Amino acid sequence: MNAKDTYRYHDMLEGCRQLASHYSFVTVYEIGRSVLGRPLVALRCGRGPRKIHMNASFHANEWITSALLMRFIGDLSASYASGEPLRGQEVAELCGEVTLWAVPMVNPDGVELAQCGVNRTNPWYEQLIAWNGGSTSFSDWKANARGVDLNDQFPAHWDEERKRRGIDGPGPRDYPGPQPLSEPEALAMARLTESIGFDAVMALHTQGREIYWNYRDYEPVEAEMLARRLGQASGYKPVKLSGSDAGYKDWFIQYFRKPGFTVEAGYGENPLPFQNFDNIYVELQPLLVETLRIGRHRPS
Repeated sequence: MNAKDTYRYHDMLEGCRQLASHYSFVTVYEIGRSVLGRPLVALRCGRGPRKIHMNASFHANEWITSALLMRFIGDLSASYASGEPLRGQEVAELCGEVTLWAVPMVNPDGVELAQCGVNRTNPWYEQLIAWNGGSTSFSDWKANARGVDLNDQFPAHWDEERKRRGIDGPGPRDYPGPQPLSEPEALAMARLTESIGFDAVMALHTQGREIYWNYRDYEPVEAEMLARRLGQASGYKPVKLSGSDAGYKDWFIQYFRKPGFTVEAGYGENPLPFQNFDNIYVELQPLLVETLRIGRHRPS
């Protein structure tokens, strides 16, 4: 990972290209297209029967999560190829038991907006400026290119979330859209999840150093114990959350009754400065390794 203050869509694509060219362990798939036609990319790592999913950058101004997840996939791949353990874990052994499916940038249009703003070639230029209150600064933008919050898009008590938010139209954040899964990015994530049949999922967000593990008592009985394991690995605090609906992990827990987690990485004010990257990653890496161990019948 280069030391710089941005991590853009083309950086993610180049990282995927390099990983796939260096490691047969990694396969790249296109799972859909964004509002502006950018390919949505998934990486498949490993060959085991247990299927774990991780994603990043549902929210545009949380783009540092994409860099964090890509760093982890790079470390996992290098350990697999070299035979060197990762956090004490033999990766070849682990990835004979588990397959990681990662979507490192769910919201590429929003990520580009948050880091670069909008130019007049964007077909939504006038609307985006208006939705952003007339400002040309999009550093606080969380939504996609149509002003929809992708993590309020899932059919898990969506109507209640819409009423709670009280946002009637597109904007920088918190607009759930006209209906669940109206946005191509959210729909692509739902279709991937349904087609693969994940055993557990994790959505990376920022910030707060917390782990959300429950949803309206739909979560499986082992969810709290698993969250404690992730907390012990990272120093992050497991939190039983209420008063929030329509998120990706909410939907996953409700419809599949399997473990789902939202991890709020780092601490501070979004967007987190990229100079914090290394410190955040040191905390996060053992948590992600522990996530891959979910479902093992014996300790490593």
